[in-house]
Amino acid sequence: MHAPGTSPAHGLDEERQAADSLLELLKQEQAVLVKADVDGLIRLTEEKAKLAARMSQLAKRRHQALGAAGFEASESGMQAWLASPGASAADNTAWHELLAAMQSAKELNRVNGLLIGQHMTRNQSALNVLQGNTQGGPIYGPDGQATTRIGSRRLVVG
Repeated sequence: MHAPGTSPAHGLDEERQAADSLLELLKQEQAVLVKADVDGLIRLTEEKAKLAARMSQLAKRRHQALGAAGFEASESGMQAWLASPGASAADNTAWHELLAAMQSAKELNRVNGLLIGQHMTRNQSALNVLQGNTQGGPIYGPDGQATTRIGSRRLVVG
């Protein structure tokens, strides 16, 4: 067995808990994106940034332990360490659970990105209409009055 704090597997449980928290935040983010709840999105974005920083610290600590054990400070180094006599079956299980959680988080983040893209497209379309960058239809001027385009000039109606 390895001494606590010196093994590359030492913080895997903590990393897994952080990954589970990230998954939960991404699910919440998806719900607020569907509802178009901007305030909720801002709150979750702040939480997500703090959690991402924590996860980065944990990964850095794992990479340092890998380097100290004579392995490459990367995910491939972790795979090599797990194949070594110093790793246990529990270490392998914890690592694979962490990888699975991170893969799920990656997919949720991808879907959330698509939802954000849809919101941005919808908002840009609305701005284009308000700014008169559309083909046909009424256009509103800076004073809020409807205008009609005639050639390259605007005529205020109403």
